[in-house]
Amino acid sequence: MKTFTELFNTLLTADEETSRQAAREVRKLVYSSGENEKYKCVASIIENAPAEYVKIIEDWRQENFVMAISVMYFLHNRENQPDFLFPWLFQLLQHPNGYIRHAAVKMISHEIGPLTYHLRFPSEKLSFHKFTQEDADMILHSLFASLNGLLAALWQPKYKKYKYIDSLPPSPYKSVQMVLVELEESCGKKYINRLFGH
Repeated sequence: MKTFTELFNTLLTADEETSRQAAREVRKLVYSSGENEKYKCVASIIENAPAEYVKIIEDWRQENFVMAISVMYFLHNRENQPDFLFPWLFQLLQHPNGYIRHAAVKMISHEIGPLTYHLRFPSEKLSFHKFTQEDADMILHSLFASLNGLLAALWQPKYKKYKYIDSLPPSPYKSVQMVLVELEESCGKKYINRLFGH
């Protein structure tokens, strides 16, 4: 079986079909049993993803790349800084390609769990997280502000006629709404009101 480095090299340089196959092989490699050594290069690939992504010209290669990153994202090894890729992920939320937006929603949602743990389980210690409750609150506040700013920028009058997020047409606006709803549900009304002084 190929290594992550070999698969990403293929993904970034090969023809469309071979690149697509390499992107799918990443999932298999992530979930295959094996030595811990392979995960060391995963953290590096994820950390360098935004810099690699900007070099990609073809739409189909961008999709393959983001899909492959989203499969292994949970192995990023940056638990002390869960928002390290948020600027890039916010960019991806606005992408015209729905698969890329969906992958971004998935990656941001992955971080919502640990960030809201102290709100959902207030009596339990944050022993396995490498950030403080205060850090989590700051990141959550920033995330709310950024998502609401994005919603305002993406708003179109045609969205007014939709009562439910599920019924919205596929769009960056809908993707941002999906993240915001998950964030609000994980935080709870009381916390959100406190956060924004309501």
